[in-house]
Amino acid sequence: MSILTILFILLVISRAAEAQRRLSNITLGSSLTPHSTWPSSSGVYAFGFFPQHVNSYAIGIFLPDKTVVWTANRDSVPTVPDDVVSLRLSTEGRLILRRRQGQDEDSFDHPTNTLLPGQRLPPGKEIFSSASDTDYGRGIFRLKMQTDGFLVQYPINTLDIHPSEDEAILEEWVYDCYATGKIGNLVGDEMVEERKVERMVKIGIWCVQYDPSLRPTMKKVLLMLEGTVEIPMPPSPNSFLSSI
Repeated sequence: MSILTILFILLVISRAAEAQRRLSNITLGSSLTPHSTWPSSSGVYAFGFFPQHVNSYAIGIFLPDKTVVWTANRDSVPTVPDDVVSLRLSTEGRLILRRRQGQDEDSFDHPTNTLLPGQRLPPGKEIFSSASDTDYGRGIFRLKMQTDGFLVQYPINTLDIHPSEDEAILEEWVYDCYATGKIGNLVGDEMVEERKVERMVKIGIWCVQYDPSLRPTMKKVLLMLEGTVEIPMPPSPNSFLSSI
């Protein structure tokens, strides 16, 4: 056997052993300090402490640039149950806590402010923004996957809005009349100035956009009504949903 062959075999064995070490679970008895982390086997994610407020730390999962993607018990002091036997940080950034009876607790089932590739937000579930760049507690916005299929951002402590099927059909019909130049269908036989009707319809379509960031402010709506500002051509109200 040549020296090159022996060196090649040793290199393969060394890399296999290293991969095995990187894929091993974080076992009971392991510990972390504010200056150490447990990396995932891919090296993309790490679990450990990160700065929170001034001279304080929180614990969670973050990227190499320290962008936090998951926080443990973000609104309280994180604790570990007594019957935990191991932790595992997977390649995709999933932290799995295994308990003595065999149950697993998965960070993917409890998202905080970020959804990672492969992670789902089931109907009825929501994530919350962080309070600030240095406070990873719950902030002032929530993003909810509603049971009606709409993904909606709300301020916290507000009620969900569920548009009815009739409302959705009305919005689509009004936009279709506007887009095809059939504004007259909206007023029937009434004698009205079509240019004024078109102006009102354009404002209305802007105000019912499913993407909240596209809706004009009340100040801008008043300026549109007064004719002080030009009204741009509005997109379809559901164009935001069709792009997801």
